[in-house]
Amino acid sequence: MYIKKKRRERKRAHHKEYVITIDASRSFVHERTGIEEYAYQLVKHLRAPLRFHHVVLYVRFAGAAARNPRAWIEKHFFALPDAWHVRVIGLRRAWTQVGLAFSMWRDRPDALLVPAHTVPWVHPRNTVVVVHGLEYEMTPQAYSVWARQYMRTTIRLSCRWARRIITVSENTRRDVARLYGVAPAKMRVVYEGVNAAPPARAQDAAMVAARVGDAPYFFFVGRLEERKNIARVVAAFDAFKARTGLPHKLVLAGGRGYGYAHVAAAIARAQHTADIVEMGFVSDGEKWALMRGAMAFVFPTLYEGFGLPVLEAQSVGVPVVTSGVSSLPEVAGDSALLVDPTDTAAISAALERLATDDALRHDIIARGHANLAHFSWARCAHEVAACITEKDV
Repeated sequence: MYIKKKRRERKRAHHKEYVITIDASRSFVHERTGIEEYAYQLVKHLRAPLRFHHVVLYVRFAGAAARNPRAWIEKHFFALPDAWHVRVIGLRRAWTQVGLAFSMWRDRPDALLVPAHTVPWVHPRNTVVVVHGLEYEMTPQAYSVWARQYMRTTIRLSCRWARRIITVSENTRRDVARLYGVAPAKMRVVYEGVNAAPPARAQDAAMVAARVGDAPYFFFVGRLEERKNIARVVAAFDAFKARTGLPHKLVLAGGRGYGYAHVAAAIARAQHTADIVEMGFVSDGEKWALMRGAMAFVFPTLYEGFGLPVLEAQSVGVPVVTSGVSSLPEVAGDSALLVDPTDTAAISAALERLATDDALRHDIIARGHANLAHFSWARCAHEVAACITEKDV
């Protein structure tokens, strides 16, 4: 072992290029939810600070994409710097702990960036992992027993193995320190950025008109699951309708997640169920069209590691109702109406205020626009790049 170690050290001493690897398994998918969007935007914006570094993206491709992965990425997403390379790990299962781990052992890179939670058991000393939140610890009722145990185990180990831990909010940093005993000096808070809305497309606006009609509406986008507090949003909307008699609708966009049965039951109980529109999963263009047309964005979730949809709504001039817990006050500050997510009456009252008080609505919109200055994907990428390239913790 000693001889092999010395051989590796001599080989590395003559190899001048510093090789940075990135787990890009979540970055290049068309139907992106929160973590996939983060991984996509991070890799996209790391092109500037790491453009002259030797970077290898490890991807999970199959079919035509696997035959020429770089060309496929550049055709469907964005161009890559000349010094960057793409390698395919074709495993369908155990991609991280078998495929990526083997690649780390074989390729022996200098650094590894994991944008989402799970560090492979074989990894370089300079491994940086991003922890997005401990939702499964804070809202255990919203997860299966298996999911809770899996995430608890993998994230605990990732925090132990990584040289540096990036958290997307100060709230998440405190949670990781308190629950997993991680030293604060090992962690760094790097806020996410905000996505620029794509140009409006006539076909997306037509879809909204066909599915929603011309009535004003409150909008939610995200997985329809228990952690997102959708059942209380439905109850709050029903109370709002009964109290005001206004023509507003509630539009829910997103796939069905764990605990959807509670959401379905709440919709079935509602007196104004005809005014509740379930869109299912929507494309990115459809999401932005729905967001642009909303009276308000309603996001009083039980726990968020960051809460990117809040900033997306603010970027298109839509006022936000969100939770006064977890990271959301940190992200929104005074630019949104903050409510107790367990208080249905408080959520309902916030909807009524935005529907009936134009001065308040315009003030919240202006505050939201100012709030966006605190968040940038370019800044996020530069800070993450600094964590990868720094010499010592």
